[in-house]
Amino acid sequence: MPSPFGDGVTPADISHAMLIAVLMANGGSVTLPPGSFAPDALGGRDGSWHAVAMEPQPDGTVRLSVRPRPDVPEADVRHE
Repeated sequence: MPSPFGDGVTPADISHAMLIAVLMANGGSVTLPPGSFAPDALGGRDGSWHAVAMEPQPDGTVRLSVRPRPDVPEADVRHE
């Protein structure tokens, strides 16, 4: 399936776009609680970072949710 983001878009580009979208949807900023950047908040015990899923909703919104990183050695974007 072709990427909805266009050719040449990297996982890092998509991560950045998701961050900007979350911030803009919240008035341009979000105050995070202490510990938000603790290793266990950002990833698993093996040192890998969590992944993010983007799921279109019936009302036209998009749900972003944290998922365990797939057991693969490289970053990847999967379109289902």
